[in-house]
Amino acid sequence: MGNFENRIEAISALTDADRAHIQELLAQWQLLSDLSFADLILWVPKRKDYQSWPEGYIAQSHIRPTTAATVFPNDVIGQELTWGKNPRLDNVLKTGEIDRDMDPELKGDIWIKEEIVPVFFDGKVIAVISRHRNAELMRSPSKLELNYREIAHKIYKMLAEGNFPFQNSIYRAESAPRVGDGLIRLDASGLITYSSPNGRSALNRAGYNGELENVNLGEVIDSIKPISTAPTDESWKIKLNGKVLRREEFENAGGTFDLLIIPLIEGVSHIGAIALIHNVTELRRRDRALISKDATIKEIHHRVKNNLQTVSALLRLQSRRVEDPSAQSALNEAVRRVASIAIVHETLAISSAENVDFDQVFDRIVANAIELSVRPIKFEKIGEFGVYDSQRATPLALIITELIHNALEHGLGQDGDQLTVEIKEAADQVKVMVRDNGVGLPVGFDIDGSSNLGLQIVKTLTENELKGSISLNRNQDKTEATLSFKN
Repeated sequence: MGNFENRIEAISALTDADRAHIQELLAQWQLLSDLSFADLILWVPKRKDYQSWPEGYIAQSHIRPTTAATVFPNDVIGQELTWGKNPRLDNVLKTGEIDRDMDPELKGDIWIKEEIVPVFFDGKVIAVISRHRNAELMRSPSKLELNYREIAHKIYKMLAEGNFPFQNSIYRAESAPRVGDGLIRLDASGLITYSSPNGRSALNRAGYNGELENVNLGEVIDSIKPISTAPTDESWKIKLNGKVLRREEFENAGGTFDLLIIPLIEGVSHIGAIALIHNVTELRRRDRALISKDATIKEIHHRVKNNLQTVSALLRLQSRRVEDPSAQSALNEAVRRVASIAIVHETLAISSAENVDFDQVFDRIVANAIELSVRPIKFEKIGEFGVYDSQRATPLALIITELIHNALEHGLGQDGDQLTVEIKEAADQVKVMVRDNGVGLPVGFDIDGSSNLGLQIVKTLTENELKGSISLNRNQDKTEATLSFKN
């Protein structure tokens, strides 16, 4: 929650349920702004509780219409009004009645008509909305404008009666159709009484070329033979009757179309509905392309993992045929390194994103390492790695593998039995400490001068791939390798 939201919470009497209702309203109120060709400002009363007299108001949100020019070039969010500064605002808060009786006022070069609407919830008015529109545009409205405004008045009345916004996640699931995409008005029986030009164009694109007025919307959709996207026993006539808030998508030879059905309610009676229709053919084509790309990437990771496992098997086979112990050890180390990279690609192959839950990778690296240990080892992990992109996950897996095996093979010696890995995050920095209670570092040890191939790999990958640093130190009775890199 940002500073402004915190301030609102501190000076208003809004409960958690009130704030949730307002958030739902803000998710849906672009519809109101577009239908009324008006800027909307949400005013929250400043008071300690609902029994206290408000000190004034603060503008919490402001939205501009996409169907008309704004009357406010600058945002008004954060502006404050004292009680009595706008008597009409005060009266609506007290009475809960919509106030439309106001003559236009000249503000700058524009005549603006202001209307006030209460936000009713849980038996009380929790906020008020001021609606501001250019009065000059109201002189000779078109049929489209008249229908939009009539619908807007009905929804504002629903808002004042507590029937709007709808408590539903439809608007949040993904971008919902907007008024400008195409609007179809329905009466209480589901018959079309008006269609905007964009609404008619969308239906024409879907394959319907007949008359729309006084025709059932469900029957229109049925006539163009949509491809069912989900198994259902309901007919389109039932699904699109306008009695409940609903979102449907249909596809046919003409494309893919998103339908949002918004019921209109007066008191407890259903009086009609509006349907917003959006041609989403191109969006769905892109979605399918992304899904296909994702499947291809996962398949590539799967094949890389299989190829790496094949390489590991060949190296193991070769190591069994080599008699020289040093050569056999080198081949086994190569097997281990290839296996670490394979684990990363295996994780990516089953993931839906190009990111790796590195804790899963780490757990497998540790399990493989301890399994190869000739004696029991106590292992402890402190902290979590989290998620990394594949470009960092691969070198990190190799580094962790080398540090753990170095601790098991050299650090612990004959007496040590404790291995600890600790992960710390501070600001944008990650630190990974690998500790063992073994024989300790040789006198005068310097990682820069070490001939150990594993440590050379660690140093190179840390500096070149992670842009970090690595150090090995004796800490009391433990040897500690510290890896640092930017998060």
